[in-house]
Amino acid sequence: MELKDPVTLTVIDKDQFDNLDKHTQWGIDFFERYAKFVKERLDVEQTYAKQLRNLVKKYCPKRSKDEEPRFTSCVSFYSILGELNDYAGQREVVAEEMSHKVYHELMRYSQELKAERKHHLQEGRKAQQCLEHCWKQMDNSKKKFERECREAEKAQITFDRLDNDINATKSEVEKAKAQLYMRTHMADESKNEYAAQLQNFNAEQWKHFNSAIPQIFKNLQDMDERRTVKLGETYRSFAEAERRVIPIVSKCLDGMVSAAKAVDERRDSAIVVESFKSGFEPPGDYPFEDFSQNLSRTGSDGAISNTPKGERDLAPVPRSEAKQTIGKSKNKLWLFGKKPKVPSLEDFSHLPPEQRRKRLQQKIDELNRELQKETDQRDALNKMKDVYEKNPQMGDPNSLQPKLSETNCNIQKLRSEIHKNESWLSEVEGKQSSRGDRRHSADNHHHTPHGRESPEGSYTDDTSQEHHTPQRRPAQPAQPIHDPHEFDDEFDDDDPLPVVGHCKALYSFDGQNEGTLSMAEDEVLYIIEEDKGDGWTRARKQSGKEGYVPTSYVEITIEKNSKGS
Repeated sequence: MELKDPVTLTVIDKDQFDNLDKHTQWGIDFFERYAKFVKERLDVEQTYAKQLRNLVKKYCPKRSKDEEPRFTSCVSFYSILGELNDYAGQREVVAEEMSHKVYHELMRYSQELKAERKHHLQEGRKAQQCLEHCWKQMDNSKKKFERECREAEKAQITFDRLDNDINATKSEVEKAKAQLYMRTHMADESKNEYAAQLQNFNAEQWKHFNSAIPQIFKNLQDMDERRTVKLGETYRSFAEAERRVIPIVSKCLDGMVSAAKAVDERRDSAIVVESFKSGFEPPGDYPFEDFSQNLSRTGSDGAISNTPKGERDLAPVPRSEAKQTIGKSKNKLWLFGKKPKVPSLEDFSHLPPEQRRKRLQQKIDELNRELQKETDQRDALNKMKDVYEKNPQMGDPNSLQPKLSETNCNIQKLRSEIHKNESWLSEVEGKQSSRGDRRHSADNHHHTPHGRESPEGSYTDDTSQEHHTPQRRPAQPAQPIHDPHEFDDEFDDDDPLPVVGHCKALYSFDGQNEGTLSMAEDEVLYIIEEDKGDGWTRARKQSGKEGYVPTSYVEITIEKNSKGS
């Protein structure tokens, strides 16, 4: 029987098992490392989505219905914020799918791999221990057989020596013979035991290397291959989680592009024009005042034409143009500068004519809608009352009387409000038509209208457009000659205007613009010219200084039959 070296085989077996142990442990470590990567990635997605939502919330605060944006640029921006919020939601979907379909699956499978690897390694160690145990038994029987053979050889030598020795007694020879027989018998038994153990070890070794260990190695190989396959599946799931949201993300981006295309600069400009339209008419041409009529002409001077050559150079700058220029230099125009704060009145008299007309019309429409609701409610209550009167078992008609009374009271109040606002609207429309008639009459007589100027440089007799630029004359010479008091000629009359009443300042007014009069709160002023519908009243201080103050800033008392002071 050919014997193999069991020590060498055991060492090789153990070395390979250690290598597989290290490799499978590395595979599980890599598996868990990838799971950690997925966890950090989904944390990034969740943080990104949260920051996007906070950004949208920061730049899209809650607004009331009155504050809804009308400009296309604002509407488009809020649409983009909505699309960005949806985009943030898709990032949250990606994070959720990565969490459930990738990360949790990886962690679950990692625990299964650890348990399976532990089981296979334990089976391998058991097989190794069993083989080692068989080898030790075989080795012990082999050593015993070897030892018994040496003892039998010694007994044989002793027996031969005594048998050939003539001096040896018969008892000694018999004793040596018995010892030889016993040692030979023990050697034969040891030989049989060693042969049996050797046969058993060879069978176990063949089973170990040809059945048990290959099966364990195959199980470990299958486990490692399944780990690799699982990694590939999670890689694909990782990408699919991103791919599934791409169509919705594309729609969000398309929505942003559509919002960008919806920006209409002309519509926004039209909204600005419509919002700030004041109703004031633009000023007319400033007349030429010929002061040379009383001068004697010489023949060399020639005749003076109706339009002197130096008219454009010598004509003073219109006061409206000068005031508008000053107002712009101070950035006080209401359209582009800061509009003075005036208290909001019930009849909107603090607004320019056109804006006041629009606000009154808007309020009348709202009141009419409320009136219609109350009227419908009253009709419904009356019908219900008739049903109750015809069928008393359905309800008490008198129980509806309080609600009917309340509804009728509301209807009367709404009708009163509508009548009051309609009278204000008729007043505004009447003033606008009368101003237009006066302006038309003045134009027919080639006479410049003497409409009062507002302190902001806009004429008050305007009912058509908002903040129109006055008709400019040709450019002035490099060094025009201006009267230093030409802007104050309106207030430098030789005879002061008579006082028609007095007023008390409800609010302080700085009066920084040309032609305005500053005043302190509770200060008493003289009224020298009433408000003509433009929101400004001409007043005089006790010191004699005159100017315009906002009508809505003062409490006016008109004195009948008052005399000039």
